[in-house]
Amino acid sequence: MNLSDITITELSVESVFLKRTVLIDCYYPDHLSTLNNISLLLINDGQDLRTMNFEEILNPLILDREIESLFCVGIHCATDRKNEYGTAEVLDYKGRGAKAALYQKFVMQELLPFLRKHFGIYSFKQKSFAGFSLGGLSALDIVWNHATEFNHVAVFSGSLWWRDKDQEDDDFDEDKNRIMHNQIRNGTYAPWLKFFFEVGTLDETNDRNNNGIIDSIDDTSALIEELEKKGYHPQQDIKYLELKDGKHDVATWARAFPEFLKWIWGINHEVDH
Repeated sequence: MNLSDITITELSVESVFLKRTVLIDCYYPDHLSTLNNISLLLINDGQDLRTMNFEEILNPLILDREIESLFCVGIHCATDRKNEYGTAEVLDYKGRGAKAALYQKFVMQELLPFLRKHFGIYSFKQKSFAGFSLGGLSALDIVWNHATEFNHVAVFSGSLWWRDKDQEDDDFDEDKNRIMHNQIRNGTYAPWLKFFFEVGTLDETNDRNNNGIIDSIDDTSALIEELEKKGYHPQQDIKYLELKDGKHDVATWARAFPEFLKWIWGINHEVDH
């Protein structure tokens, strides 16, 4: 397989909001004469794409015309990851996520203009966001709060437990204290959005409410229920992938990633009769 069909460009973006240099890896087909009007996929924890050899996932799907051409941007995390990721409007019970609002400003006001200018892209066909673990929560938070800018979000092993009260507190109520669930419940329905969620059955061992189901599956299922109550169709708008023996690791997310790409950007090949 000729992996040179995917160009990987490593770039640095100077962020005024974050007061640091943000490293990004851009993956795109090299046969295109222009990247204008291509679909954009931003990915939190972009350093993990290097570990999973993301170009080896992307290239055959595009070469075999299983998916449309994509422009993917892996955003490397900061050393202060637990503060840059999270939910922008509400801190978790330990005060984490303190820089999440600044990270959102970086994405919307610095990264997107940088990409357009550097690659000569006047407009994107669609914009989507994906992330792993806490990066998945961040991606969902950004898309939900900037729904007019995005079309899809993918959350792999998402930290949807993110809560504003310690579960050890006597008055802890998971239905009231999970931050992202509350945002969905109190937010505005955007009918064009689509949501992909992946969880592995070995993602963790914690079972907060002792119902025999690990928290990561419980938290994801509960969030999907909130989306359905908001009006999203469980088949058309939401895809849930539960990987048997899937773990909270890069290898599992690499297994799941093609399913997300094909669900959103898959090309239907009609058979001639």
